[in-house]
Amino acid sequence: MFEGQPKGLWALALANTGERFGYYTMLAVFTLFLQANFHFDEKFTSTIFSSFLMLVYFLPLFGGMLADKFGYSKMVTIGIFVMFVGYVLMALPLGANVFAIIVMAASLLFISLGTGLFKGNLQVMVGDLYNEPRYADKRDSGFSLFYMAINIGAMFAPTAAIKIMEWAQASLGVSEADSYHFAFAVACASLIVSIAIYYLGMPTFRHVITTTKAKTATDAEKAPADELSPAETRERITCLILVMAVVIFFWMAFHQNGLTLTFFARDYTAASSAGLQSMMFDVTNLVAAIFMVYGAFALFQNKGLKAKSIGAAFVALPAGYLYWKYTQLSAPISISAPIFQQFNPCFVVLLTPVSIAFFGWLAKKGKEPKSPVKIGLGMLVATCAYLLMIAGSVGLPVPTYTDGVNDHMANVTPNLLVSTYLILTFAELLLSPIGISFVSKVAPPKYKGMMMGAWFVSTALGNFLVQIPGYLWGLDLTIVWGVLAAICLVAALFIFSIIKKLNRVS
Repeated sequence: MFEGQPKGLWALALANTGERFGYYTMLAVFTLFLQANFHFDEKFTSTIFSSFLMLVYFLPLFGGMLADKFGYSKMVTIGIFVMFVGYVLMALPLGANVFAIIVMAASLLFISLGTGLFKGNLQVMVGDLYNEPRYADKRDSGFSLFYMAINIGAMFAPTAAIKIMEWAQASLGVSEADSYHFAFAVACASLIVSIAIYYLGMPTFRHVITTTKAKTATDAEKAPADELSPAETRERITCLILVMAVVIFFWMAFHQNGLTLTFFARDYTAASSAGLQSMMFDVTNLVAAIFMVYGAFALFQNKGLKAKSIGAAFVALPAGYLYWKYTQLSAPISISAPIFQQFNPCFVVLLTPVSIAFFGWLAKKGKEPKSPVKIGLGMLVATCAYLLMIAGSVGLPVPTYTDGVNDHMANVTPNLLVSTYLILTFAELLLSPIGISFVSKVAPPKYKGMMMGAWFVSTALGNFLVQIPGYLWGLDLTIVWGVLAAICLVAALFIFSIIKKLNRVS
């Protein structure tokens, strides 16, 4: 998976890691900031949060259109600087007046627009690295590594946000509401690192900067596009639209991690942890676990003694580190609500090689399910995540408030949320990268760009619907999770009801 990749992949992946680190640092505390600083209720907070997510995933459609005309690298660079302006505005402690709200709205618009210019176009440049025949068979594993890089940045973001806020409160004496701005300042710094990596690594991917999508007449004669009949074109587009309609509801359920699941962490989950359980809230321990998994793969998959020795070292040394950390445990540690958002990206990084190996093993046996089946299974797995939340919420009181501040009403084990994030990660790995692959494979050649843009739009619509469970916050918790479980189940049943039609075009 790591061998034979183009050099430019690492520069582009690390540049994306820096940008995603800043984005998820901001996102980890964003909803809590809206309530602590502006005293917005859950309903209005939900609207702002979901609208922002919608713009972040809707604007890449227009960013791609601009890149087709003016160049991908140019739009990526402009996008980073536009995002930087947005994060600077978020970092300004302007209070809670009308002017502060206007500046916050402007900052969200800048961040969304910058992401729209950056996100999709960087991915196009990564794809262009694999246009050379010698790299063609490495495309899937390359994008897996790129996807992992996104989640490495996201994995460290909650810890960074919490630590910088704690430092600001303890060392500078700022209030909790003002300390959020220090977390947003971290996002500014991450973008500086991102653009530095991009320009320092440019020699490794300079050849794709000048790549043009436009074909000359000679090129067209050498490599004509596959022609489909009007009926085949309609069938493929119809199937893609049906899949995207289902994907809308997946993202609606998945992105509750920044909304209702964060509310649950704040209001219902134990605020402290002790013993072995407490170790999972230290991100360095999670990194050690990741090294052990990758070391195990190197140990058992490689045949050379040197490679096996390196793999064994990557298992033994982190294991020793984790044992030492366990012996140092003493008093219980405190848990902040945003820290739970580190688990999904951690699980993505941890489970990606497992997923690739599992489906590779099935493929060798001729039993690997087609993409539509994986997408349907992903929706079923997401259903299970919210069934678990229902089971863990039975008997809990509805949210209450004292002087407008949320009460902490229970001390549910943190294992409930961690397990939910694990199950949602299984669903994500079945659906997100597989869905992108399905679009690139099934889209009619003449409409590939439009269909990939439509994929982002479906994600944006799902993000906009994230607010619906937020509006239900205040009802019995089993109703909130029950709505999400029901939506995922209906979407899964719909996929399986048309599976023959989808498999026919895949």
